[in-house]
Amino acid sequence: MTSDDLVVVGGGPAGMMAGLLFARAGCNVRVLEKHADFFRDFRGDTVHPSTMEILDQLGMLGRFLERPHNRLDRAEIMVAGRVWTIADLSHLDTPAPFVAMMPQWDFLDFLRDEAVAFPGFSLEMSSPVESFLQDGGRISGVRLADGREISASLTIAADGRDSIVRRNGILPLRTLGAPMDVFWFRLGKTEAGGNALRASVDRGRLLVLIDRGDYWQCALAIPKGKAEALKAGGIEPIRQAVRAAAPNLDLSELDDIHDLKLLSVSLDRLTRWHRPGLLAIGDAAHAMSPIGGIGINLAIQDAVAAANFLAAPLGRNAAVDALLPRVQRRRLFPTRVVQSAQKAAQERIIGRLLLRPGPPLTTAALPIRLLDRFPWLRRIPGRAVGLGIRRERVRSPDAGLRRAGAPPTP
Repeated sequence: MTSDDLVVVGGGPAGMMAGLLFARAGCNVRVLEKHADFFRDFRGDTVHPSTMEILDQLGMLGRFLERPHNRLDRAEIMVAGRVWTIADLSHLDTPAPFVAMMPQWDFLDFLRDEAVAFPGFSLEMSSPVESFLQDGGRISGVRLADGREISASLTIAADGRDSIVRRNGILPLRTLGAPMDVFWFRLGKTEAGGNALRASVDRGRLLVLIDRGDYWQCALAIPKGKAEALKAGGIEPIRQAVRAAAPNLDLSELDDIHDLKLLSVSLDRLTRWHRPGLLAIGDAAHAMSPIGGIGINLAIQDAVAAANFLAAPLGRNAAVDALLPRVQRRRLFPTRVVQSAQKAAQERIIGRLLLRPGPPLTTAALPIRLLDRFPWLRRIPGRAVGLGIRRERVRSPDAGLRRAGAPPTP
């Protein structure tokens, strides 16, 4: 049996950032990822200003921005044939006042490349975790599907909304519900690029368009649980819905039902994120709606908070179980606020649009009209989405241990 200070289950954004920060603090960290690579399409690709603040504090932002990405600094919505501007991030007082659109596998590759500079960091791909080890009721490590056992002073579950802590009922879960699912797909572009997130809204229809440079990443909201029935009807009704929402789009690439990738939307959170020897963060602790693209950035903030509280004592072999509730207390407030806002948007806006028939909209709602009319108002939703609530600052130590040839610390 091998032993580490920290085992992280899951190599997503929360897991990779936690691995990087704990290794930076001098801990021996092992990140276990069940897949052979990071390549999965239509995962969270929105790196918000709050996350780039963290990278800036770590001296990594410049290297991150050298990687290919697109920048979005405003949000627009089309209602009744008119485009309304509803959010502006360009005025944020932050090192990167925009959303960086980067495929998640590229972001994870970046975090891995930065993390391997620290001698205590290791990443094992194709390493699914089967169960947790226990010693006197305390989680003491993990057992992998191949039979290997790895003991650890602390185990972090960062394995997403299908986390082992959820599947096995290890930590209690509260479901908040969602009235929608989402079909993701991509369409070729026939116009010059922009820097705005776009949405087209009408009764019975919600289409979101994300500019990815040479193509549109599209999200079509559908009523919850209706995906199979819609797929059974073939691709043409979907094409008609997309054409009605955005008549100028090139639909030539949307010609097969298999072009659609289903996101089953969940909104829930654990009521307790920890037990002795174990802490859940990111989507494992709180599954977010795709509204605002906030999930990946909340997950990063969780990882920073966990390292701020736990990395220093873990690095000196001190007990950390009594500190685990502090991480939940720190991160529960922003989680509740964001989920409450998402739940309200789902039930009062999206659910009503999708589920209540009626004549087409003739104008935008008053809040949208006000945001479009007064540019200073747009900074409020821009700040809420871009920086979030109670954003973290890196306070975990830098042990100064880096492999030869690694990029210098600031």
